[in-house]
Amino acid sequence: MRKSDRLFQLTNILRRHQSITAAMLAKKLMVSERTIYRYVDDLSLAGIPVYGEAGVGYRLSEGFELPPLQLSPTELEALIASISFTAALTGAHFAAAARSVLGKIEAALPKQSMPLPNTEQVVRVPMNRTDSTDYAWWGTIHTSIANQSWIDIDYQSLASEITTRTVYPLGLFYWGGKWTLGCWCALRQDYRDFRIDHILRLNENTRLNVLPQQVSLLAYIKLKNNQTD
Repeated sequence: MRKSDRLFQLTNILRRHQSITAAMLAKKLMVSERTIYRYVDDLSLAGIPVYGEAGVGYRLSEGFELPPLQLSPTELEALIASISFTAALTGAHFAAAARSVLGKIEAALPKQSMPLPNTEQVVRVPMNRTDSTDYAWWGTIHTSIANQSWIDIDYQSLASEITTRTVYPLGLFYWGGKWTLGCWCALRQDYRDFRIDHILRLNENTRLNVLPQQVSLLAYIKLKNNQTD
């Protein structure tokens, strides 16, 4: 990564974290503390109002703003591909938000920076998933996660066995072309994964279900990471 990109990252971190120590900055940027000291000097020489206080850390002058966003052609291509992926492979509400973001980017950037439609976009995401059932399930599950509500599902396993489960959804994960739901299963009293395209029915559960105190998305992810080590 170019030094200028590192300095830009450093400035953004300083904007989000007031104040932050050199050790924490070094960890976030994966460089040494000595390198952070040099970067801070470079920012000061460039006119960025960054200040340091012993025992507290670095901070930016209140009200400081970066100049308008500038993206390289490759960065812009990556961003458009990511937004297209989100629009094509998630739920309707989330997809609409992604397209709205792209519209704002198009409005903010100079016209000559945007690739011409259907000509210069060499990385493309097919838009043929929007009519599938799991596309509809995705949006409902995402809403349930946001509302912290349980759901009932009829699920067909890979062995074609159909079961009914009451689950507390924790997160949506994309693995090798398939979405899976990471959740807490009331029947098994354990974390479970369900492929979205194998859900036959999905409804919000209105009954009172008790979620164990230790259950969380972070605990689920930690368990999965330990299983793959």
